[in-house]
Amino acid sequence: MAFSADIASRAEEVLAAARGRGMRLACAESCTGGLVAAALTEIPGSSDTFAGGVVSYMLDVKEHVLGVPGTILYNPSIGAVSPECARAMADGVAELLSADVAVSVTGIAGPGGEEPGKPVGTVWFGLRTPGGTTAHVQCFPGTRSDVREQALVHALDLLYGVCA
Repeated sequence: MAFSADIASRAEEVLAAARGRGMRLACAESCTGGLVAAALTEIPGSSDTFAGGVVSYMLDVKEHVLGVPGTILYNPSIGAVSPECARAMADGVAELLSADVAVSVTGIAGPGGEEPGKPVGTVWFGLRTPGGTTAHVQCFPGTRSDVREQALVHALDLLYGVCA
């Protein structure tokens, strides 16, 4: 897969920074469908730093592979597009792959799927670091492809911010 020069450069920077600090990386993805893992593994030698990723598109994969509690996923007031889910995904993949740092991405890429308070373009990110796990939301404009690409770039930026 060919990524833009900017994305490839950012992925290279992430890996170099993680390598320099001896950090093992992982990702858990939903709406990005593996784009974060693909961007990182596009870089030769990434296997010395990037442990892997889990694409958990369906709720039962989030629950049974990543360990996201059903009380989060099946609760209509929380759900998969939430800070609780993003944090649990990041924690789950970090534990599963023995990673020092893990990023998670869960959101609504569109064109459908909008929920009350969660418009198309809403993407929650989880970030697990040695200091704990946080989550924050971004709302990206554009088409499904635009939302997914912006989420990919943001996830790489989060990883770089921790590793640099």
